Amino acid sequence: MKLVKDRLVIATHNPGKLREMAELLAPYEIEVVSAGELGLPEPEETATTFSGNAAIKAEAATAATGLPAFADDSGLCVAALGGAPGIYSARWAKDAGSFEAAMGRIAEPLTGRPGPHRAHFVSALALARPGAATIVVEGRVDGELVFPPRGTLGFGYDPIFRPDGHDRTFGEMSSQEKHGIPADGSRALSHRARAFQEFARTCLVD
Repeated sequence: MKLVKDRLVIATHNPGKLREMAELLAPYEIEVVSAGELGLPEPEETATTFSGNAAIKAEAATAATGLPAFADDSGLCVAALGGAPGIYSARWAKDAGSFEAAMGRIAEPLTGRPGPHRAHFVSALALARPGAATIVVEGRVDGELVFPPRGTLGFGYDPIFRPDGHDRTFGEMSSQEKHGIPADGSRALSHRARAFQEFARTCLVD
């Protein structure tokens, strides 16, 4: 059932996420506006899961605007670090001053340890609507960490993550390669695109 038909708030202030989410929504001809463009404050993310924090952001945007809102919460989970940075992925970068510094924080305790260093990205996508229950879906992609970082494409931790079955990092892949939805309906590559495939089936298709 198509749950979004006209205007949708993308509840993010992150330019990289906004770009990717707008590209994913473009084929559905939905008018989008970002939380940043509307001057909405960033809500405090107090949940302990990606799904919980995505719901907080979407629900806050809907409460402030009266419009349907779409939010993502995502992060990198490193097995050798007990799943860190996980839901604190953005916070690590903020505290360190940049994602480059945060990648160094990940690399430091792994130096000298035998690899491969397994990791996965998770993306939770939430849709909030006035007077309706929030819908949340998740996507995941597994891979290995590589150091030093490689590539200048993408954003965040992309330069240190090489997805399984590929010899390049997300930082070395174009936007279309990383999160393009295959025309034949086969599984997308990135965590956000995989979550979006499920989201589209659930919320955007009649």
